[in-house]
Parts: sequence; C-alpha cells; structure tokens
Amino acid sequence: MESKDPVRNGMSAADLGTEGWHKPWSGTNGGSCVEAKRLPDGSVAFRQSKDPEGPALVYTREEMIAFLEGAKAGQADFLIA
Repeated sequence: MESKDPVRNGMSAADLGTEGWHKPWSGTNGGSCVEAKRLPDGSVAFRQSKDPEGPALVYTREEMIAFLEGAKAGQADFLIA
C-alpha cells in the first residue's frame, strides 16, 4: 500500500509499502542490514531491516549520486576507520 502522505524523511517505512525493498549490502553481519527502495520519483528510501516499520530516510536521486560518487572516491572512509 502506497502512502497518501507526501514522502518525507522519518516517515514510517511501512507507509512506503512492502514491495520493492532490497538488501544491497548484506553479509555476515548477524542480520543488521540496510534495505533500500527506489521510489517512483527517482528518490531512494532506506530502512533498517530489523525494524521494517520504523523510520525511513529518503534521499533525492542527486543526493544519492553525490554520496555514491564520494564513497567510491574514498570520502566516506572515515565512517569505518
């Protein structure tokens, strides 16, 4: 079920529906996975897999491009150092 409210940061991930969520970064982390969903307007929502009805962070396509390009260039390495 898609939300009738405008998509915004912090909204319940459940309001974004149950279909289309993917775990692009899963591994041997004990189930602590980030799930991502591409939204109809091209933005991307993220949620914590252990809390699928919890809050979702929503980023525009442009924000995702900037983040991914920066991460590939090593600009986010400090987050795991």
